[in-house]
Amino acid sequence: MSIRPKKKFGQNFLKNKKIAEAITSLLSLNKCNRILEIGPGKGILTDFLISPNISLKVIEIDQNLSEILRKKYSQLEIINIDFLKFDLKKIDWDNYSIIGNFPYNISSSILFKIIDNRNTIHEVIGMFQKEVAERICSTPNSKKYGIPSVLTQAFFKCEILFDVGPDNFFPKPKVTSTVIKLTRKSNMDLGCDYFDFKKVVKLAFAQRRKKIKNTLKNFINFKENNLDLLLNSRAEQLSVDDFVTLTQLIFSTKS
Repeated sequence: MSIRPKKKFGQNFLKNKKIAEAITSLLSLNKCNRILEIGPGKGILTDFLISPNISLKVIEIDQNLSEILRKKYSQLEIINIDFLKFDLKKIDWDNYSIIGNFPYNISSSILFKIIDNRNTIHEVIGMFQKEVAERICSTPNSKKYGIPSVLTQAFFKCEILFDVGPDNFFPKPKVTSTVIKLTRKSNMDLGCDYFDFKKVVKLAFAQRRKKIKNTLKNFINFKENNLDLLLNSRAEQLSVDDFVTLTQLIFSTKS
């Protein structure tokens, strides 16, 4: 049965089986063999994940594709829903990995949902638009360094693995894709409340060209604190630890 890609779902089907095999081989199955695949499409990654040694579930928004997958993989648990609307607490695993060729138009939203559910997600093997992947994995003192970089790297080790050119998809996208790996850190205790931390990061990057003492001037009175170097820096110059320090300073003063 021929399936035409649906623009509303951001569907670009990977067609290169060698790349699909390379992507699935990146999973650390010796550490976690419970896998949730997001947007399997026609099942090019799924083909390499079907194994007696792997517990696999897939989430597919497209009902037609879900029906095709059910016929192709009779024992596979297929959740036919929009991933962004799905409550991941319904996944009855306390630790699992996520893999997928993420639609470009919602990849950032997928990332932030993964971060919010970090306590149960061991690792992520994801294909993103190259520009987005570089933002996620970029380091301080880079124009690409921003909110996704800080929030992701607070909890995950980020690795850029390889690029995938447009010719490997149908329909052919106008951008290059990049596969990245996110591995959850063993210690995810920031030493501050995550939602406070996220608020500080977002405020700091809202005016990224301004110094921290100006972007957060209405948030707290810094005059009594000896943090001149930190406060005279711009958001893109601060590490994850610096943002933790700022959050601790602000909210310990407020309490």
